[in-house]
Amino acid sequence: MTTVDKTSRTPLYLQLMNILIDIIENTLEENEQILSEREICEIYDVSRTTVRQAMDELEKEGYIYKVHGKGTFVSPRRMNQDLISFYSFTEEMKKLGKKPKSEVTGFEIIQAGDKISSIFKISSEDLLYKISRIRMADGIHMLYETTYLPFNRFKGITREQLEEKPMYDVLIKEFNARLTSAEEFFQPILTNKLESIYLDIKEGSPSLKIERLTYENESVIEYTVSVARGDKFKYRVKLNNN
Repeated sequence: MTTVDKTSRTPLYLQLMNILIDIIENTLEENEQILSEREICEIYDVSRTTVRQAMDELEKEGYIYKVHGKGTFVSPRRMNQDLISFYSFTEEMKKLGKKPKSEVTGFEIIQAGDKISSIFKISSEDLLYKISRIRMADGIHMLYETTYLPFNRFKGITREQLEEKPMYDVLIKEFNARLTSAEEFFQPILTNKLESIYLDIKEGSPSLKIERLTYENESVIEYTVSVARGDKFKYRVKLNNN
């Protein structure tokens, strides 16, 4: 069993936090009750103040939640998105044992306008598909996405196709799209009223805005703006020293 080193310069509550995080991530299940403060004090020979400080930080970081009169429990896992490979929400949720679902809340053909046309390098009068979707896992609202696709490149795509299949499956299999590269831009935000409604969270909740450009050779063929719930997602970048 890992113990707290009282001779270390690292504060005791941080050491205890790391021990508890390891237990939460590798031993306990979602919504499983964790040890009481008294039990943690006895097992790791630390003060109640140290335990409370560690638990408060774990709660702030979303690892645990407290139920008055019942105890402390493991929070539902945040979805871990690897940024290196092409990301399919549907496939990633299936890998995690979750049941994915997409609800198309908007499907229309629009003129590109100045801002979006500059992204696709087309005329502001050229047409685009604008598709809005709520992405869910086990019935929980996870992402709110707005996607823009060039009308001429994907002419004939339907709302029904996007409700039944992952979007990239449709683009690749039905329209022979070659997704050669992508880039993403991240910005921490507080949700506005509309985003909060779609994500089923309080207005002003911490979230992450992700802008994604997907390329077919040198041409942008997808522009998606996503808002991901901060309490449900974390992002991972793997760096190699080559």
